[in-house]
Amino acid sequence: MFSKETYINRRTELKKLVKSGLIILFGNNESPANFPANGYYPFRQDSSFLYYFGQKRDGLVGIIDVDSDTETLAGDDIDIDDIVWYGSVASVKDMADAVGVANTVDMKGFKAICNNALRNHRKVHFLPPYRADIKIQIFDLFGIHPNQQKESASMELIRAVVKMRSTKTQEEIDELERAAVIGYRMHTTAMMLAKPGVTEKFVGGQVDGIANSYGAMVSFPTIFSQHGEIMHGNPSTALLEEGRLALCDAGAETMNHYCSDNTRTFPVSGKFTQRQLDIYKVVEECHDAALEYAKPGVKYADVHFAICRILFNRMKELGLAKGDTDAAVAAGAHAMFLPHGLGHMMGMDVHDMESLDQINVGFDEETRPDLTQFGTASLRMGRRLEEGFVVTDEPGIYFIPALIDEWRAKKHCAEFLNFDKLDEYKDFGGIRIEDDLLITKDGCRFIGKDRIPYHPKDVEDFIAANRK
Repeated sequence: MFSKETYINRRTELKKLVKSGLIILFGNNESPANFPANGYYPFRQDSSFLYYFGQKRDGLVGIIDVDSDTETLAGDDIDIDDIVWYGSVASVKDMADAVGVANTVDMKGFKAICNNALRNHRKVHFLPPYRADIKIQIFDLFGIHPNQQKESASMELIRAVVKMRSTKTQEEIDELERAAVIGYRMHTTAMMLAKPGVTEKFVGGQVDGIANSYGAMVSFPTIFSQHGEIMHGNPSTALLEEGRLALCDAGAETMNHYCSDNTRTFPVSGKFTQRQLDIYKVVEECHDAALEYAKPGVKYADVHFAICRILFNRMKELGLAKGDTDAAVAAGAHAMFLPHGLGHMMGMDVHDMESLDQINVGFDEETRPDLTQFGTASLRMGRRLEEGFVVTDEPGIYFIPALIDEWRAKKHCAEFLNFDKLDEYKDFGGIRIEDDLLITKDGCRFIGKDRIPYHPKDVEDFIAANRK
């Protein structure tokens, strides 16, 4: 947790932004695997609840009455049965005191607050729920069917939360740096362990274990695969093979729940082939160009499309693409190689605030993406950058056999793509290089003082020096 003053100041600012009404921030409940007492899934508190109320226990709700300027933490104290099995925990009152909240109620008292708000026709602000149990709770409290809750969520509250959580304070940046330290160890462990004959599952499991061993957790399910063309290729039982590329997309989440998110692609053998280097150097150039382009006032959508033009030009040089680059990018031909956006917001969630709808988080009226065009529809961040934003920089090139076949059959972007040449790369896989960018006063910098190797020679030298 941060200091008591941090949470007091955040709630004070939230009240100013929302202006009136009753704000309700639901914490999460446990998510058992197969019966209530089997806490197989580690508890993860809701990020917005954490941001304003700081407490990690399950079954809590934060209530902010903007009109009366009062704040309340709702929750039931645990009983002796829970204490026997799980040990004593702080009382709800102690938890409230720790974050500067004056009032507490049990869950019956919380229901009474909600009933009173309904009787008086008060505006109730809540965020879009993403868990079924919270949807049922909202239905019980306010009679709003789960199918209608996303539309009934408060846009005033969503905009206020996005405004506040988008800009990271120094204490948040410090936490992101701590996550980067663990992320460095996760990725370098993968580079050391990944060699022919080892399974993807083994390497992925060891990567996850690094996060756990530092009291953290993974910030998302680790992606580790020889099939880098699959965006979310979870580790399989396949043996790593000589001549293949391994893609590792992994991150840590600190005990204060701030994330890292990095991707590295490296040769299983320890040495890139020339064909692999040809493609890798294009991704490397795109990755490094973002560091030059991203700065306050620049739209991240413009950075994305500048990177797409670099990528397409280089693919033309390799004989995989053709035609006018600007026309090709406008038509979406680059998405054959890069079917996702350059990056996304990052912070307490690895895709920060994604539950509030990526359109609300990553865009504004002047930067809303074309949701009908393949590739551009997956652009997650396009709004103007501001000092204190944290975004990922993750260009990639992927050769997806099914996509190549489909576009060839439909003659989609045929004037911009050399399908015969593309067929030769169906066995290639994919390459992605990803780091986390902090937008500074005059430009940007990578988060993480220790750079996970990504320049080709650095990758080969690291593997040679550290792989046993």
